[in-house]
Amino acid sequence: QVQLVESGGGLVQAGGSLRLSCAASERSFRNYWMGWFRQAPGKEREFVAAITWSGSSTYYADSLKGRFTISRDNAKNTVYLQMNSLNPEDTAVYYCAIKVGPIARVVSDYETDTWGQGTQVTVSS
Repeated sequence: QVQLVESGGGLVQAGGSLRLSCAASERSFRNYWMGWFRQAPGKEREFVAAITWSGSSTYYADSLKGRFTISRDNAKNTVYLQMNSLNPEDTAVYYCAIKVGPIARVVSDYETDTWGQGTQVTVSS
């Protein structure tokens, strides 16, 4: 089974940027949608962004459009999440996941999907 490892989280001041990475252990990663989700303290995990297997299409949570950008490099088995203009409300553990379409399923939180261990992002005011 493919394993996912996120990295790039940390502490950043409001207005700053971070780029998260999610590295997959197998080339089969290239055949799937990839998604980023996040879970803030005391809240349910929520959809952030997703990208098709080819990278030709991307989807974002409405509230994050314009600040976050998802991309992938299939040659490196890696998906990225560029986060700009961060604010304290973006503080959460960020997870990547292998997703399967259709889009309604891609943007939903399924425990049966393959997930990484998460990376903490903390934005200070």
